[in-house]
Amino acid sequence: MLWVKAFHIVAVVCWFAALFYLPRLFVYHADAKDVESIERFKVMERKLYRGIMTPSAIATVVLGAWLVSYGTDYYFSSGWFHAKMLLVVMLLGYHHACGRLLKKFANDENTRSHVFYRWFNEFPVLVLIGVCILVVVRPF
Repeated sequence: MLWVKAFHIVAVVCWFAALFYLPRLFVYHADAKDVESIERFKVMERKLYRGIMTPSAIATVVLGAWLVSYGTDYYFSSGWFHAKMLLVVMLLGYHHACGRLLKKFANDENTRSHVFYRWFNEFPVLVLIGVCILVVVRPF
């Protein structure tokens, strides 16, 4: 079980790295003016989303479910776990929103400024703080 937990943590770290970086690319992409930069950002965003972010999210969910399957009664009776799962579902929604924004950028249909993406970029930080506190402190 420790191997599963170790790989779950690795998957979470990789997923969050991508969740932090993709919206930062959106910031730069939204501010870019020249065609060469715009096309470069499209490639970087696509490769990050498909090659790292989505596989890491899938691995995180699968390995997390595997861990939970060995302690179902404990986890489902713990309030902190329910709160953590809510944050994970919200993070999956954010992941999906990133995918939708990626398509808009790929089709040159972005209508938002770099300022929007700077704020959008902060959401996973808040979720990470919440999840870490819930898992380590287990306040309820």
